[in-house]
Amino acid sequence: MTSLYHDIIFGPVHSRRLGLSLGVNLLPVSSKLCSFDCIYCECGWNADHPGLRRFNGREEVHQHLSEALRRMVEEGTPPDVITFAGNGEPTLHPHFEEIVGDTIALRDALCPTARISVLSNATQLHREDVRRALLRVDNNILKLDSAFDATVRLINNPSGNYTVADTVEQMKRFEGRMILQTMFLAGEINGRKIDNTTEEEVSAWLQLVAEICPAKVMAYSLDRDTPCQTLRKIPREGLLQIAARVEALGIPCSVA
Repeated sequence: MTSLYHDIIFGPVHSRRLGLSLGVNLLPVSSKLCSFDCIYCECGWNADHPGLRRFNGREEVHQHLSEALRRMVEEGTPPDVITFAGNGEPTLHPHFEEIVGDTIALRDALCPTARISVLSNATQLHREDVRRALLRVDNNILKLDSAFDATVRLINNPSGNYTVADTVEQMKRFEGRMILQTMFLAGEINGRKIDNTTEEEVSAWLQLVAEICPAKVMAYSLDRDTPCQTLRKIPREGLLQIAARVEALGIPCSVA
């Protein structure tokens, strides 16, 4: 069953990709706010969680994060990573850059070995403040689930004038200072088949991976409940085959 994060700070949780992760939710705690409406989102459909479009305030985030980090350090279990995620797209927050700066300062003071990660759908990369903030974090993790606009519309349901070509151009501006994250899945929605692991899909995606030349690629499949119930998880063997093709490009690729 999909669900929202009802707190500013959530976890810590053991992330498949990041280790012991303390989550930071900049989005509303009683509704979802995202520029995508992914068919696999663990928070559910955007329309299922309407409400006030109130971002959590900068001071609130600082206070709650400070308290959580101090408690974890005192208990001898500091996080491996502080992760911006939550009920939607964190980079939509109007003070995202400032909050990242606050978080870096807290991390440096309280648990300097922790990394800071941002899980983003890459829709706000045109904003210079977002770009500056992402260049300051340890793990700038950006989503690209397909090389084809039609497939992205099926899987991610982007709002606005999203195109893969524009997104790739924005990613290339990071000059490798980013991690590319892709969800691989199959199934159908509203009678339309979806499978971004076909040879056509993977070959086109690999071409874009080569263009973007990220520091790393994270290939993963379904692990949690999804709002669309007709999706299938890709077996680990299939993900490993894709990862081998990424690594043939000279780019590390992890599988989860």
